[in-house]
Amino acid sequence: MSPDFPIPFTKMSGTGNDFIIIDHRRPFLPDREIPGFVRSVCQRGFSVGADGLILIEDDPEADFRWQFFNGDGSRAEMCGNGARCAARFALQKKIAPARMRFITDAGPIEAEVLDGRVKLKMTPPVDLRRNLSVQVDGRKIELDHINTGVPHAVHIVEQDEAVDVAGWGRAIRFHPLFAPAGANVNFVRQLGPSALGVRTYERGVEAETMACGTGAAAAAIIAALQGLVSAPVTVTTSGGARLTIHFSLVNGTGVAGLFLEGPARIVYEGELRAGALEKDG
Repeated sequence: MSPDFPIPFTKMSGTGNDFIIIDHRRPFLPDREIPGFVRSVCQRGFSVGADGLILIEDDPEADFRWQFFNGDGSRAEMCGNGARCAARFALQKKIAPARMRFITDAGPIEAEVLDGRVKLKMTPPVDLRRNLSVQVDGRKIELDHINTGVPHAVHIVEQDEAVDVAGWGRAIRFHPLFAPAGANVNFVRQLGPSALGVRTYERGVEAETMACGTGAAAAAIIAALQGLVSAPVTVTTSGGARLTIHFSLVNGTGVAGLFLEGPARIVYEGELRAGALEKDG
């Protein structure tokens, strides 16, 4: 069954992560057909192209709920950059006020739209695992792990260390330590007493992305636990954009008041036609 075309959508960017956002409050896609739809329209060069797709839906206890999908059609619990874009979309479409609450698979999220920036109150981090070691390309790599909405492995690198983000990221992402869900992998450089540079290999995209909001939060927390930075932490992403991570450390290992702040840009609005789902050949 094909959806009725045309389908209005908004293309948005959150510090280099790009998303297709669709108002799905009147559902037109059966759940079983959504992964294939996502794979088709997120394919660069053949359709709109994006890192992920967000469906905005009604929720009886919040301003809205979302379904978030990676570009390969897999569903993800949370995406910080996607959540900021969803919040700005919801305000623009009068679905929610400037201060809003919405439901994700990781739990409820609170957001505030501040002009072109959005500040998110993240769910409390879980599953902190320190001082892990994996073998990659014949060398031992030291990691920490934390779930900031989705699972993240964090590796602190030296300023001048060359990093094979694709190769190392893929190997760590599929490592048995993180099975069965896998983990996003963040390679983190200290840039100052409250500043980091982060490159992220994202599961579901299966490549380095220009930014990852939950990864920036994970990197900031792990770096703070290692005594490298203090909050608030400015994170410079692969694409050169900056995110601000607000939080407090509690009793040395706990985290309270985790917020992610950064820009959410509307790139364009359009309509999907049937050709968005077609493949050449």
